[in-house]
Amino acid sequence: MDSSSPKKKQSSLFNVATLLIATAIVGQLLGFLRTKLVNSHFPIAGPSSTDAYFAAFTIPDLFFYTISAGALGVAFMPVLSDYLHKHGRKAVWELTSSLMNLLLIVMFVVGIIILIFARPLMHNIVAPGLSPAQLTKATDIMRLLAFNPLLFTLSGVLTSVQQTLGRFFFFAIAPTVYNLTIIASIFIFYNNIGLVGLGIGAFAGAIFQLGVVIAGLKKLNFYWRPIIDWKNMHFRTILKNLPPRSLDQGMDQVEDIVETHIASGLGSGNISFYNNAYILSTAPILLLGTSIATAAFPRLNARLSQGRPDLFRTDFLKVVRVMIWITAPVVVVSYFCRGYLARLIFSRGNNQIAVIFGFLTAAIFFRVMYAIISRWFYSRKDTRTPMYMSIFTIGFNVYLAITLARPTVFGVAGLAIAQSIVAGTEILILVIIMLFKDHKLLDPKFWSGVVRIASVTGFTVLSGFIMISLMPLGLLDRGFVTLGSKLFIITIVTLSVHFIVSILFDLEEAKPVYTYMRKLILKPVKIDFS
Repeated sequence: MDSSSPKKKQSSLFNVATLLIATAIVGQLLGFLRTKLVNSHFPIAGPSSTDAYFAAFTIPDLFFYTISAGALGVAFMPVLSDYLHKHGRKAVWELTSSLMNLLLIVMFVVGIIILIFARPLMHNIVAPGLSPAQLTKATDIMRLLAFNPLLFTLSGVLTSVQQTLGRFFFFAIAPTVYNLTIIASIFIFYNNIGLVGLGIGAFAGAIFQLGVVIAGLKKLNFYWRPIIDWKNMHFRTILKNLPPRSLDQGMDQVEDIVETHIASGLGSGNISFYNNAYILSTAPILLLGTSIATAAFPRLNARLSQGRPDLFRTDFLKVVRVMIWITAPVVVVSYFCRGYLARLIFSRGNNQIAVIFGFLTAAIFFRVMYAIISRWFYSRKDTRTPMYMSIFTIGFNVYLAITLARPTVFGVAGLAIAQSIVAGTEILILVIIMLFKDHKLLDPKFWSGVVRIASVTGFTVLSGFIMISLMPLGLLDRGFVTLGSKLFIITIVTLSVHFIVSILFDLEEAKPVYTYMRKLILKPVKIDFS
């Protein structure tokens, strides 16, 4: 029986989610600052184009997500949770050592492959449209990133264990170190080796990030063993779950390579335009989808480990409703303020970036939902369903991207349109599959809450439209003060309307926020008169 009280568990989940969202906000702000500095210091077109910078990350990311990321988190943590529950902490480190050792051997081989074949991979697969000078720079950067997958793998294994043991702080702050290091590299190398210096910054950032993660092992009694225990049943379970999850993750990276390939053929600068807009769209996905789903995932795993599918269902639906309620106004603000955001963050090409980002805003909502829906399957140790969906979606997305991104149709914006269509289709199919597996999952209470959230969002859309009509984006609007003030006012008013109407509609998702704010505002201040 679960001895912890519901209030304590709810408070713990809230605190973890708050920590992850807060650090994710800092990380995203640093990410935007990094992107803004890259765009302001390096041209979008020409020999030193940022196209080379964005293209260089695709192959290392493909190997990391396909081979390692599939074993981390969603494939590793459910098994780890069961193992901890049955065998204790010492056994957890033995299982972790086996997985870590295997993956590090594989990722070392991957690093050698990237070092040797970086140029043909870049020229023949990723971005054949790059000029010779751009190709050389992209190749140099890719080679500097060759062993980043290995470093990220080590960090990922260790943070997965930390999350399972309830420690989230070091996992949360580690990415900020990575961003800060790349930002520093811009200023260190801008006047000498230029764009290639960003590759050095990314490699150094991966090392420093690992250092932060290792610091998080303090007092967890970590010990490493030079073994790969093939006889361990739980280790074999992880390896069994790895291929489907790896293919699922890898499909997303294949999609990224295909989009980069298509964008490179649309002319210089289009890789940068699309990647900048995509980076802008990932901010709310990471802040809301990844942060909240990451905080909820260990608890969902624990519910099933305890043999309580009823509580698993209840907790899952609560998280889904909260994510819908939070994401809806963010998508509304993102769409209406796309021009303000693009001009504020990006120094060059902000008009094209705003157009692409506008088409990506629908994908934001669906990707946030995917973050928690996919974990419904992973908690149940079902990695095959998401894999099959990824195979379908990558094929569908490639078809739509080729069709819609032709110069005579939508150009590079067609990539964004394809993303939104595919993301929506993926969620629809996954929800149908979930209902087949659990007929009681989406009960009338859930649907009633969703309908009311949709009604509230209608008022949110109206308020956003009114605000941009009152404070339109002028042709001469420039600078942080002018753009930032308009963006801030529009955002605050729109979100406030969403919150106030939610209270009036008696949405349970708004009540904890309302209670917290009420306590904060009405809490008496103690004054010492002595």
